[in-house]
Amino acid sequence: MNPNKALWEKGDFTKLAESMRESGAALVSQLGVTKGLKVLDLGCGDGTTAIPSAKLGADVLGVDIARNLVEAGNRRAKAEGLTNIEFREGDATDLSELEDGRFDLSVSIFGAMFAPKPQDVANELVRVTRPGGRIVMGNWIPGDPTLVAQILKICSAYTPPPPEGFISPMLWGVESHVIERFTNAGVAKEDISFVKDTFNFEIAETPAAFLDRFRYYYGPTMNAFEAAEKNGKAEELQQELEALFNRENKGGPGTTLIPATFLRVTVNRR
Repeated sequence: MNPNKALWEKGDFTKLAESMRESGAALVSQLGVTKGLKVLDLGCGDGTTAIPSAKLGADVLGVDIARNLVEAGNRRAKAEGLTNIEFREGDATDLSELEDGRFDLSVSIFGAMFAPKPQDVANELVRVTRPGGRIVMGNWIPGDPTLVAQILKICSAYTPPPPEGFISPMLWGVESHVIERFTNAGVAKEDISFVKDTFNFEIAETPAAFLDRFRYYYGPTMNAFEAAEKNGKAEELQQELEALFNRENKGGPGTTLIPATFLRVTVNRR
């Protein structure tokens, strides 16, 4: 099995996505989504941004590598009574089943950044977005002090080194790398813009309970704990993450509200 597919099917990202609903909808509300707009949501999970786009009237295709998340997305769409959205399995590095220029807006929020061949991702996003359309990515930023970048940094210290040739997904959070990838895909540098934005994880449970969702349902954290357990360091990893979650939490007693900074990338297709 494709290792990326195995990673994202390993747990159940819907358990984390429950804390992302409000921020997902808020982000979509800023993207100018209108009725009839053709939208691709790449690395869509169970629809954190795809479903809000469909609710605004767009015709949405959500593509994700994980079958369980595609199935969950289609269940959510059916439960919402949405007929203008479809979720299907696909690889962000190879969208060959999708025709050139099919979409007015291609979105990937914390999704395609994790695909293993970043230049192929940029090439495909540009190819399937029509001239005059837009690409919007949300990418975590390496070294950022907020939640997700720190989770990934902490976990990496407990896991074996990546295979030779591995390209860190966090480089999608570095402006120079983003510019290089999209200019290589034929976009002019002046058509690429950046803004640092905030995404909130919000759920009615304690930070410790929220951390359990990462430990037991989020592929990268699950792998880190498995490796740490083999080395007798699982408790050390747990304590590091608990300190992070408690430090970052802005919610009241018994609740979690954790803001995380990300890089929002906008590419205008000419």
